[in-house]
Formats: sequence, C-alpha cells, structure tokens
Amino acid sequence: MKWEGLDEELAKMISLANLDYAPERRRVREAFKDVQLQIDHPLFRMHHSGVKTEESIEVNSKGFGIFSKSWLPRNSPVKALVCFCHGYGDTCTFFFEGIAKKLAASGYGVFALDYPGYGLSDGLHGYIPSFDSLVDDVVEHFSKVKENPKYQRLPTFLFGQSMGGAVALKAHFKQPHAWDGAVLVAPMCKMGENVVPPWPFLQFLLCISRLFPQMKLVPPKDIAEMGFKEVRKREQASYNVIAYKDKPRLKTACELLKTTQEIECQLEEVSLPLLILHGEADVLTDCSVSRALYEKASSSDKEILIYKDAFHSLLEGEPDETISLVLDDILSWLDRHCAKLE
Repeated sequence: MKWEGLDEELAKMISLANLDYAPERRRVREAFKDVQLQIDHPLFRMHHSGVKTEESIEVNSKGFGIFSKSWLPRNSPVKALVCFCHGYGDTCTFFFEGIAKKLAASGYGVFALDYPGYGLSDGLHGYIPSFDSLVDDVVEHFSKVKENPKYQRLPTFLFGQSMGGAVALKAHFKQPHAWDGAVLVAPMCKMGENVVPPWPFLQFLLCISRLFPQMKLVPPKDIAEMGFKEVRKREQASYNVIAYKDKPRLKTACELLKTTQEIECQLEEVSLPLLILHGEADVLTDCSVSRALYEKASSSDKEILIYKDAFHSLLEGEPDETISLVLDDILSWLDRHCAKLE
C-alpha cells in the first residue's frame, strides 16, 4: 500500500504489523493518527471549534477491553445523545471523527465504540463469533452512557451505518422503548447479490465454518471499490490502517448472513422514529430492503431518503456536495425530533 508523503520507516512498520490483536492495532494507530488528520477529505477539512473529545478503554462484563470515544460541545449544554454503531471492518474513529465533530458542534453528545475484534478493542481482528453477543456488548456500553446522571433526561438516538445499521436495529429489538429514534445510513438489512457467494459455495462455507470459524476463506471483494464512488476518496480509505481489510472470516460471514435474514423477517417490529438514507446505486447493501423497511416498519414517524446514483458510502465516498447534503439531512432530522421532545 502506498501512502502519499509517509515516512518510509513508518510505512514499513505498518506494512509488517500483525493486526490480529489489539495491542498492535493500538500501536499502529498511535503512530499513524497524525498522518490521518492531513488527508484532503471533506470530513477532515471541516473545522469545528468548541468540541471536546475523550477516549478510553474499559473492560466490559465479558472481560474485553472496549475502546470508546465521545465528542461533546464544549461551550453549550448537550441537547441529545447520538450513539454510533460502525460498519463492517470499520472503526469508530477515522472518517467518523468528522461526522461526530459536526454533530457535537451542533449541540449533540456523540458516543461510539469499537466492537470486540475491531479497531482498538480487544479480540481477534474481524472475528464475530456471535452477532447477538456483539449487540449485547453495544447495548451494555450505551446503557452505561445513558445512566450517567448528566444525560438521563436527554433524548437518545441510535446512528447505524451499514453493518452498524443492523447492530442498531438489533439493539432496538432488544430494547424496544429505550431510544427516541434511529438514523440508518445504508443499513445492512440484506446484502447485495454481488456480495453473497453462489448457493452451492455458500452451503460449503456454512459447513466448514463449524470446523474452522476463524479461517479467512470467503472469496474477497474490493469493498472500497464497490462502496466508494470517487476513486480519490476510495484511496483515502486505506489511511484507516486499523480497519479490517482482509478476507472475511468464515464465522463472521455466516453471522452477517444469518443476521440479515433475521432482520428481513422482523421489519414490522421496527417501532421507533426512523430516518433511512440509502444510495440508489449501492451494490453492497440492498436498497430495496431499505424501501421495504420504510414500508413495513410499524413506526408512524418514518422517513426515507434515496440519493440518485449514489454508492454505499454516502458519508465518505461520494462527491463533496453529496456528503454535505447527507450530513445536513441527518442534522435536520435530529433537530426536528429534538424539538418535538422538548
């Protein structure tokens, strides 16, 4: 991998790093984070004063060290909490930093975590032995945030992107009355046909995943190429050096497929206020199922925005004006719903 303007010694250190476990991922991120801030991407170019951030690693009830980060307005009261669930292979830092800072500068308290096995949290990189267990970890973390006396009376919103959309929906199913709304960006309610292996090979993978759950055997797809519309921004995604970019692990792939099948059968159970945003040209997650979610969700307060010709990564890989539009649409929806709850 070539990184523009990167010191050769640092590039070599990163290319030789074994990112399977958290200590090495943390070392690499620490060495690389200043380089990331210099990327010429709209999410990094935005400057929002008056935002304070905090990072921590805390051991959860299962013994995993979970990395989390918060972004809060420095000079104004927090008007609502936004709890972010990141996508497959992604982290709660990097591109999301720009999104979180914009929300925090607008008065929101933004909280996020890396799932076990992702980013800076403990666990084998990219390994999801149980999607429901992962959701339990997310619910545990955000419940602690919401229990803070400073935030107990504030509205709370879920914000899920791609696989994080599935995490957010599963969290809602586990806690049907715990949230005041959800923002779902290209939610993983069903995988695109270009991502799912042919049926015979899929059955083979399901069988051997029981014997070799951690094995990386699923045929790789260039997720960045399929998800990012602009080539330059697709290349910039490589600067998230601790993102999981290898072949999916067998058990992970099976858990993701099972989860989408479950969610597709539970769309009527979605009862909270809902904003769905999806790119019309998304081939990673199925836009038609986002439409079905909008139609079938039992919520009386729901909205769907489909962006013509847009790909999967609405907030990272589109032209600058589309990224700005999507951010403004999200912020406008949050502001309207906060006003309703006052």
